[in-house]
Amino acid sequence: MGRWLRTSEIYSWSNGLVGERVTGRRLNRLKGRGWHILHAVQWASGSDIDHLAIGPAGVFAINSKRHKGKKVWYGDRAITVNRSATRHITISQGEALRVSRVLSQRCGFRVPVRPVIAVVHAAKLTVKSAAPPVLVLAADQVDRALAGLSPTLSKDQIDRIYAVARDSRTWTTA
Repeated sequence: MGRWLRTSEIYSWSNGLVGERVTGRRLNRLKGRGWHILHAVQWASGSDIDHLAIGPAGVFAINSKRHKGKKVWYGDRAITVNRSATRHITISQGEALRVSRVLSQRCGFRVPVRPVIAVVHAAKLTVKSAAPPVLVLAADQVDRALAGLSPTLSKDQIDRIYAVARDSRTWTTA
């Protein structure tokens, strides 16, 4: 069983890494258009934020979820993968709240952070929610979706938030 567990953990980790790279490449398309992108932002605990996007439409904590060849369904409060419930929404919301608290404290003004889940390589993604608490998108649409949102931050706010977010002390002391 020990060998199976290690193999399973390695597969899970490498599968997640593929998803993060796919999402990261799409997000990088926003650079130079008023957006700053950070990848694999490390918390003191050793866990990380897959991606932070900071731009005119706000701050987004983005989790990449690779569900290759699976059917992903998102309703008002849950994501299922091949009809099995996940904790993706709860985890994503918690992470966004934590990021908001840390950035707000370090910036000296309130920094709302919207959670996003970028679904990678799913056979089908169905979103059934009028006003979702978490933005769930196919990874190949994440750059266009964020770029298409209405502006909420000034250039000065974007620059300040980015300066704080790229400082590793922001996350290692949180």
